[in-house]
Amino acid sequence: MSEVKSEEIENLYKKLDSEAESFGYHLNSDIDMTKDLIKGLLVNEKRYGYLACPCRLATGEKSRDLDIICPCDYRDDDLNEYGSCYCALYVSKDILNGKKKLGSIPERRHQKDEKRQIKEKSIKNNIISLSKPVWRCKVCGYLCGKDSPPEVCPICKAKKERFEIFI
Repeated sequence: MSEVKSEEIENLYKKLDSEAESFGYHLNSDIDMTKDLIKGLLVNEKRYGYLACPCRLATGEKSRDLDIICPCDYRDDDLNEYGSCYCALYVSKDILNGKKKLGSIPERRHQKDEKRQIKEKSIKNNIISLSKPVWRCKVCGYLCGKDSPPEVCPICKAKKERFEIFI
């Protein structure tokens, strides 16, 4: 596996920062820490072929790791509740402006299966007749009624595999 070059880190940093700001998110202002996290993302991309969160253990099976591909499925809930995502790559405006301090974030990933089972049961109990399925982006929540999800989410730019059937 080839080593991550500083130029690669800088390029991904600029891309993530630009995308984050354009969608109302903020990268952590601790540049050294942020670039270390970005280096971890790039190491995982070289290792697995996708930007798995550097603070979580990826399996190497993309289908099992979709929820931890950056930005992960848990980012928004963590930002809303704690002011940063699990790895603190993304932070709230309050943390960015020093009004709130970074703290530890509990892992939400183990709750995924529980929530999925509850949701499936709810869907079975409330069957709705639609002409097309409704797809939900697991990153940003975007909904669309189509035969299949879009190739790229028009809101957050997540790829097709980050969608799930909502209804």
